[in-house]
This record gives sequence, C-alpha cells and structure tokens, in this order.
Amino acid sequence: QVQLVESGGGLVQAGDSLRLSCAASGRTFTTYNMGWFRQAPAKEREFVAAISRSGGTTQYTDSVKGRFTISRDNAKNTVYLQMNRLKPEDTAVYYCAGEGNYYRLYTGQNVYDYWGQGTQVTVSS
Repeated sequence: QVQLVESGGGLVQAGDSLRLSCAASGRTFTTYNMGWFRQAPAKEREFVAAISRSGGTTQYTDSVKGRFTISRDNAKNTVYLQMNRLKPEDTAVYYCAGEGNYYRLYTGQNVYDYWGQGTQVTVSS
C-alpha cells in the first residue's frame, strides 16, 4: 500500500510555470506506475499524464503535450509534473495516482488504486 501527498499548486498567470510534486510513502514506490489527473469545476476528472515504474515510458493527454512533463525520482519516492506555458483551461485540482497491477500505462482512472488528496492549480488570464 502507498500513501500519496501532492504539493506545489497555486495561483499563477497564463504563460507561467508550476511544478507539482507527489511524495509517496512506503518502500514499494518502484512497483507502481504513476499518473496525474485533474478535475476542473463542474467537470469529470480527466487523465493528464502517466509514467512507468522505471520512468522510461510516459504518456500524455493531447492538450498538454509539449507543455507538461511527467518525471519521477525513485530514490526520493516522488513523481513530478512540470507544467509550462499554463493556460486558464489548465485550472483544476490535480491528483496523483498509482497503480501496481499492469505492465502498460493506462489513462483510465479506474485502474489506479491509490490517490492523493489533490492540489489546486489556478491560472488567471
């Protein structure tokens, strides 16, 4: 089992950058594929990015490709989401999640077993 705690959210202007962090407890961090999801007001939670256990494979939703980068530091039990050129439509609560059952990366939130509490990102225009 793993516990996840996000940090790094805040209020920024369009075009700015933020880096979100997700710290995981436990000794089994490397057994989990990790993902970032977000939920905007009055919208369903959606996939943003995912990274494999080793960090060698990543996947992104189309709207963030070229602007966001997911990475992980297995020595620090932490996954990151670097967000550049932020847009007002990126405003949402961002959640990190982990799953340890599958080899490939998945965008569906149903496969993820563990979730953080979320961190708010607000981008003003």
